Amino acid sequence: MTLVLGADDVRRLLPEVDAIAAVEAVHADLGSGAMVQPAPVTLGGTDDALFLPMAVRSDRLGFAAVKLMADIPANVGTALPSQRSTILVSSVSTGECIAVIDGAGITRVRTAAASAVATRHLARPDSRVLGLVGAGNLAIEHVRAISAVRPIEQVVVWSRSSSTVERFREQLAEAGDGATDVAVVVAEDPHDVVERTDVLCTLTPSVEPIVRGAWLHRGQHVNAVGARPRPTHRELDATAMARGTLVVDSAATARAKSGDLVLAIAEGALRTNARLVELGEVVAGLASGRASEDEITVFDSVGLAAQDLAVAAAVIQLAQRHGVGETVHLSAAASSLAPVP
Repeated sequence: MTLVLGADDVRRLLPEVDAIAAVEAVHADLGSGAMVQPAPVTLGGTDDALFLPMAVRSDRLGFAAVKLMADIPANVGTALPSQRSTILVSSVSTGECIAVIDGAGITRVRTAAASAVATRHLARPDSRVLGLVGAGNLAIEHVRAISAVRPIEQVVVWSRSSSTVERFREQLAEAGDGATDVAVVVAEDPHDVVERTDVLCTLTPSVEPIVRGAWLHRGQHVNAVGARPRPTHRELDATAMARGTLVVDSAATARAKSGDLVLAIAEGALRTNARLVELGEVVAGLASGRASEDEITVFDSVGLAAQDLAVAAAVIQLAQRHGVGETVHLSAAASSLAPVP
């Protein structure tokens, strides 16, 4: 039997998931070599749409998964989301398709959880001001996740759209949990956000740099999160990528689809053959994180199937426990399958 979980099912279950712990654990697996994350294949066509099959296997969790992520810029300005995804999870022991899950909620939560894991290992322990460049769907999840690992007292936010900022403030107030009970300051521009904050998260689908390296200050930590998975899109300029200690979620994936990294290399700010430190190596204790209070640290977050699987596995367990979702006979019984010649 295969479990089918729609967006509403996932939304119901996610509050019970410790996403930060789940994502940190798979990064430890990646860092130690217990798990391998190949770079995704990019499927393009005659239009600007991209499809990325993001695959991973975890023997510890007992699952292999593929998330098919669709990036459709033409949907911007319509009622349709510009990114959609579906996650297929199979058993590594039997090959059975265990679950088919809408990926939107899981993607948002695991992305913020990855930023929180990076912040835990790279940001100064006394960081109290969180900066958000961008106030869209990822913003509240980042407030909640970063507040779980640092004593955040104030959030400084900026967006091109004043209505987006207002919606963010309303949603933050409606959340009503301790993690989102912080003072909110609306900044004049991205430079203003950078100047005021200890931990900075860039959450925009920007094509050109929206944060400059010259703006960064000593002791700051940056999570570069929002750019689309395209080597020509970026939020940070080359100086920002090279100014501090750079950590990526996956070297192979970053080299394939992080415009922040690819363009910094192309412009000569980073060496082409430079060894990239992965977050999993830091989590596993195989590489150092922050070395001093004055150091600037940058986490280039491109998004991994391993992170999706970590959260999806917890969602599946909760769904089975609570009887959430629908089950379907996706495959024929083994006895009815004829051998393949």
